[in-house]
Amino acid sequence: MTTVDLATRGPSTRSHDADAESGQNMARLLRPFASRFAVVVILQVVGAVAGLAPLLAVVELGRTLLTPGPVDHRHVWFVVIAGAVGLFVRLLFTAASSGIGHIVDGQVQLTFRRALAAQLGRVPIGWFSRRRTGELAKVVGEDVSAVHPFIAHAPGELVSAFVVPLVSLIYLLSINWQLTLITLIPVLTALLLVPLLMLPARLREQEEYDAAMGNIASSVVEFVQGISVVKAFGGSERAHRRFLTAADAFVSIFSRWVRGMSAVAAGMQLALSPPFVLLVVLLGGTSMITGGGLAPADLLPFLLLGLGLTAPVAALGHGFDDMQAARRAVGRIKDVLDVRSLPEPERPVAPKGHRVELRDVRFGYDDGHEVLRGVDLVLEPGTVTAIVGPSGSGKSTLVQLLPRFFDPTHGSVVLGGADLRQISSRELYRMVSFVFQDVRLLRASIADNIALAVPQAEHEDVVRAARLANIHDRILELPHGYETVIGEDAELSGGEAQRISIARALLADAPILVLDEATAFADPQTEQAVREALATLGGDRTILVIAHRLETVADADTVVVLDNGSIVERGKPTELLARGGAFAEFWQSHRSAIADEIETQDGALQGDEHR
Repeated sequence: MTTVDLATRGPSTRSHDADAESGQNMARLLRPFASRFAVVVILQVVGAVAGLAPLLAVVELGRTLLTPGPVDHRHVWFVVIAGAVGLFVRLLFTAASSGIGHIVDGQVQLTFRRALAAQLGRVPIGWFSRRRTGELAKVVGEDVSAVHPFIAHAPGELVSAFVVPLVSLIYLLSINWQLTLITLIPVLTALLLVPLLMLPARLREQEEYDAAMGNIASSVVEFVQGISVVKAFGGSERAHRRFLTAADAFVSIFSRWVRGMSAVAAGMQLALSPPFVLLVVLLGGTSMITGGGLAPADLLPFLLLGLGLTAPVAALGHGFDDMQAARRAVGRIKDVLDVRSLPEPERPVAPKGHRVELRDVRFGYDDGHEVLRGVDLVLEPGTVTAIVGPSGSGKSTLVQLLPRFFDPTHGSVVLGGADLRQISSRELYRMVSFVFQDVRLLRASIADNIALAVPQAEHEDVVRAARLANIHDRILELPHGYETVIGEDAELSGGEAQRISIARALLADAPILVLDEATAFADPQTEQAVREALATLGGDRTILVIAHRLETVADADTVVVLDNGSIVERGKPTELLARGGAFAEFWQSHRSAIADEIETQDGALQGDEHR
């Protein structure tokens, strides 16, 4: 990284207020480590100052040896020893500073990751559905790692950038102030170019660069996670498209960014380059020597320390870049840490039974846009309620309110006579099981995945749940049966993973079961087995299910039709069919779709027979 990076990741890309807020975020999160930072900086200051001793020793030797007359050997040896001691002190203190800095860096990263892990365990589950996997992966991974250069390396670079030039300037001024000003010409030239790298256009390009990097990270994670599914269905070309689009956008933004700053950055590099500095000092020093204003021996310290003035300025670019990158990363970390968890009740209320009521429920993810509009619904124990409706009607949002993934913005969800907000999360999760459409299994054994909610479950109970979910026979085919580790010993298809998830919910044996399109990837035989399992375990269990298949709807006690966030119909399937309304249209459209699919399959079979 070069001085160019002073611009590439320059100051905050949004506003001075955002800049100040980011700085406050960093100070707040790093405050517990302030004393250890102070030790690192003090050690680095001593090491930086001691590092000048060898240069000053060379200067003093040159002036001593070039002075007419006999050489004071005792003075020469004193200078040599002083330079060697200074070099030893520099190595000792900078090594100690670096070592402690790396230890502090490890402690900071560990603290951040623990805080993020704890926070992600507290935030509402629904919050995750509004975030892309790649964004969270970047915060926990890349953003936490981004503090490493700032903590482990930046203190040394920043201290050297200020302490070394300051001590050098004081020494050079004591020799000749005119030549000192001439020696500063390259540094001043580079500093005068810095504002050109911080123009609003450059800052906007930096913001676009950060956004493009985030898009690439997200698209890579999502592409890799879903590659097996998209390839199985012949969608690899479409899956590539988003990643390629993100990559093309990044290349375009990066090229525009480089073009905008390349000329100025090149000028800064030229001004701080050793050949240019030596040329300026030699021209200025030679003219002063020929004019009688400078002794020849006094040119030596300017040639040596003049180069030392520019190197710290280049290091300042590195340190400034690290500081800005860390500040932006810490801002994103704090955004996650600041997500409000759903409040726990001070005096929890125990529900009496598991009758569920939604009373005038309204909910919106964003202000001014409601997804649910005044929903009133009662789920009686021992019944199955199926939610149907067009895409975007609010079905998933409705069922996610029951396990309290979100709190309604108006109205209430009541369980056993108690508002969900009055029930402790531990008690709520004991009473409500949720099976997602998009299943995520742990990198653990099949048995551990099924027994996730009941870790103390007997093996016989795990097997019984697997049998009910129609996955037992498939598990026995795996390399180690129930001890097969998912992701290491074997991979499961989408339908098999869903059946593991359903077995997990059945083993939990919660009185309320929510199925969010839980059989979306299941074949008809598996879905039939799951329905039979639910019927067997039914009893007084309250079941709420998002349904797309007619068989699931036909088995329901109550069907609720949602449209645009409101209930437009409800009742028994037969009654709604006879009414000829929205549900009858849903039923007929799905029957037609099934008939078309059968006709297509028959046509394909007949074509095979002719061939």
